[in-house]
Amino acid sequence: MNYIGMPAGMWLLFGRSFQKNLSVVLGYDKVMAKDTAAWAKRKYKEIIASLPTFERGDIFLMNIVSCAMFSAFCLNLPERHSLDKMTAYYRDSMMTGAMRWFCRQSGRKKFGKRDIDKMKRAAALKAADRNKYSWNMEYLPYQDGSGYEARFYKCGICTLMTELGLKEYIPAMCRLDYTMSEAGGAAVFVREYTLASGGPYCDCGYKKKGI
Repeated sequence: MNYIGMPAGMWLLFGRSFQKNLSVVLGYDKVMAKDTAAWAKRKYKEIIASLPTFERGDIFLMNIVSCAMFSAFCLNLPERHSLDKMTAYYRDSMMTGAMRWFCRQSGRKKFGKRDIDKMKRAAALKAADRNKYSWNMEYLPYQDGSGYEARFYKCGICTLMTELGLKEYIPAMCRLDYTMSEAGGAAVFVREYTLASGGPYCDCGYKKKGI
């Protein structure tokens, strides 16, 4: 994958936030945070270059790019932090004002025809059959009309972070699903299993608020 388009754009959008929260959340001084961010950017470009080009129509490109950024910072920290600490670090780094705005806009369209069609196309694509850093999923609407479940059987984040020796931090990324859904304001996110915790699949359920 080339470091143009979304990978470069994601660094511009979130790089400073990841650097800032090295101090705010993890307690590093500003000099250490700045140096770590510079090292992480080089590692980020290296990870991006190692990834295959995603197919046109694969909606999960942003997920793996976010994973590459988080992983790059994790790999350049001088010490291993607890999962709780890294969960807070990833959450606060990703949930910028721009991201909260994006979540609200997405929430307004949640459960609309365009949203549903996107889920159906992703399920039909089965991109992980050809790209191990993508996802395979099923779209499962709730019979009572209260929402739907996106059920994932293959996960690019699990693949990449395991290869990078960061398996223990995968749940930090999983937890952001709750935060983004809450910020969207239209759905309650529900989950029983994750592949990261040894479950048979990741169930991402979205229930309409007020039902």
